[in-house]
Parts: sequence; structure tokens; C-alpha cells
Amino acid sequence: MAVQPALEPLRRWDPERIGPYVLLGRLGAGAMGQVLLGRSTAGRLVAVKTIKIEFAEEAWFRARFAREVAAARRVSGAFTAAVVAADADADVLGRGAGTERARGVRSRRAPRGACRPG
Repeated sequence: MAVQPALEPLRRWDPERIGPYVLLGRLGAGAMGQVLLGRSTAGRLVAVKTIKIEFAEEAWFRARFAREVAAARRVSGAFTAAVVAADADADVLGRGAGTERARGVRSRRAPRGACRPG
């Protein structure tokens, strides 16, 4: 049985939208940023990777991020998510990955008062 990632609620300081994606919750976080679950206007679920501001303000990191996006766009297969959008020059540095990573996401019930309207 495959382990499904839990969907945590957005925190009060998380954006409600990045680009065309409405954010639904948090999939995880790491040393460089976090991964959020988003939905496009067409209803497509995507994993949206955002980068911490201390990295996003560094030109070397933005160049590295642009190289990672370019490399990810060249890779395809059953176990990789397609890059559907990326902007290394955006105010909020993030990348939208394809639906493969968003399938099967379990929702974790939010603690009382932690739910966002909508």
C-alpha cells in the first residue's frame, strides 16, 4: 500500500494564490522552501514549490533555480511530475509541477480555528 502525503492547512501568512493557482494546503517544507497544493482555473491539481525569501533575494540562487527548472523540463516518465509553469524572476519564487504529484493527496483535518474561508 502506497503512503499518501497528508495535506496540512495553509497558515494564516501563506498566500491564497500564486500566479493562476489557488492554494489549497501545504504538502511539505524543507530547508529551501515549501511545497503547496494548488488548483488551476481549469481544475488541474499541481504541486507548487516556493522558495524562502532569504534564497529568493540572491541572484546566484535564482540562476540555480532557473537551471533546475530547465533540467526538470527535460525529464519525463511515470515517476516524475511535469513542470507546467515556472518563473525565476517572480516576486514569489515558485514552480508548478504536474498533477502526478498531486494525485492521492489525503486531507488532514485542520485544528479548530485554523481553516481558511473558501
